[in-house]
Amino acid sequence: MTQITTNLMLVKQRLELAALAAKREPEDIRLLAVSKTFPARDIEEAMHAGQTAFGENYVQEGVEKIEQLAKLRPWLEWHFIGPLQSNKTREVAAHFDWVHSIDRLKIAERLSSQRAEFAELEALQVCVQINVSQEESKSGISLEEVDTLCDAVSKLPNIVLRGLMAIPAPTTNVQEQHQAFEAIRNCFISIKTKHSHDHHYDFFDTLSMG
Repeated sequence: MTQITTNLMLVKQRLELAALAAKREPEDIRLLAVSKTFPARDIEEAMHAGQTAFGENYVQEGVEKIEQLAKLRPWLEWHFIGPLQSNKTREVAAHFDWVHSIDRLKIAERLSSQRAEFAELEALQVCVQINVSQEESKSGISLEEVDTLCDAVSKLPNIVLRGLMAIPAPTTNVQEQHQAFEAIRNCFISIKTKHSHDHHYDFFDTLSMG
């Protein structure tokens, strides 16, 4: 058994135990493996160990790996999780399955328009990014802005609004960790409840939190 296979097994065991402790179904939680800086061969090895969803922070690095592993595309799901600039949206629209870092309507509009150029691809799945800890070094919008941006993004063609993404500030204070995650969860539930009869939110089911 390789180190990658062993690591994946241990992480999945921890996820299962945490889910059960929180009275959640382990199957409801998906593991997204952040593969930035790792070579394509490591991703292929992880895939053979059962991991299919991979997250990339940098457009060019991610596109190179996607192209290197093109033969495995039916079994892989590629997520873009880094800050996204306007001049990089076309590459993302052409190659990725998910974008977790929508923090401006302009970016969503460009992805929507550019995704239409690739008829062979399904709609792009997207999450709106929240800067829950209000860190100057991180992208994302405030909790107060979330509903407005979600409403605009949800109506765009060729993309599907799937949920919210946030990476709270690192801290060893467990209470602060819980407060940050609870704020994101409450925001998610509020939006999902408010738009429960809006078909634009039919697939709003994802909390992407690191």
